[in-house]
Amino acid sequence: MKSAVKQYLNYLRAVRNASPHTLRSYESDLSQFLEFLSPPGVETPALQDITHLLIREFIAHLHDHHLEKSSIARKLAAIRSFFKFAVREGLVVRNPARMVATPKLPKRIPSVMSAEDLSTFLDGVVAAPPSATARRRPAGIGDQNRLLVKRDRAILEMLYASGLRVSELTGLNLADVDRKELMLRVRGKGSKERIVPYGGKAEQALAAYGPVREGILRKAKSRGDSEAVFLNHHGTRLTQRSVGRILKKYARLFNINWDLHPHSLRHAFATHLLTDGADLRAIQELLGHSSLSTTQRYTHASIRQLMEVYDKAHPRA
Repeated sequence: MKSAVKQYLNYLRAVRNASPHTLRSYESDLSQFLEFLSPPGVETPALQDITHLLIREFIAHLHDHHLEKSSIARKLAAIRSFFKFAVREGLVVRNPARMVATPKLPKRIPSVMSAEDLSTFLDGVVAAPPSATARRRPAGIGDQNRLLVKRDRAILEMLYASGLRVSELTGLNLADVDRKELMLRVRGKGSKERIVPYGGKAEQALAAYGPVREGILRKAKSRGDSEAVFLNHHGTRLTQRSVGRILKKYARLFNINWDLHPHSLRHAFATHLLTDGADLRAIQELLGHSSLSTTQRYTHASIRQLMEVYDKAHPRA
């Protein structure tokens, strides 16, 4: 069993070209399943001896520990995918996980801020000029961080302008950005490439960030990453976690009560396009969704936003 799991993870890495985040998740989920199957003093069962009843016991164990249904569904998906690989490789005859039902998940409609609120927020994320008084600057942005504000503005503008996943944003290289045509070459899930446009506001922010990026690379010297678009202050590629922290920081600085994270801007990108009449299939292409049903979540968010406007504005609502 352990050998088969290792073989499967190698397959994900070498053949499927899975992202580091996906590899960590699958490895963690399958390791937890292995631990359940082999408590102290008990030998791990052979791959052929694992039945759908054992998998159901594992799911029940997760329920007993009050794990979220979404997390349980993800772990079951990892087990199901592992056994699908094992069947294809001839390690087992059938996939026992196919006989285990996925927990029914509540339909979550993404919460989306209005286009006006988001524009006000983005316009506020700008470095104050040297002559500005402390009163005009967002509290907490000191002189040593003012250059990085230009980088942060470019990050936020690009996320909203293109609807990128945070992993796609941090993976951008200079060669992926066509500054003349305002287009990005994006590597999405499963290393699938797509072309995504971005707007003039994002291009302005990117141009303002250019000299800052060059200065960071000069200081970093040979340690710097000359290919990556977005760099940390050490000159290396910005991480997904750092982007999340940047958004949280500005949410605090401007005293907004949104649960702001990188995916919030992706949700806003899709919902605002849909509200203004964009075709659902086109939005699917821009987001890099393999299934239209994933994109259709935004129709619910758009309808909810319209209902909120109606309730506030209509005299007989």
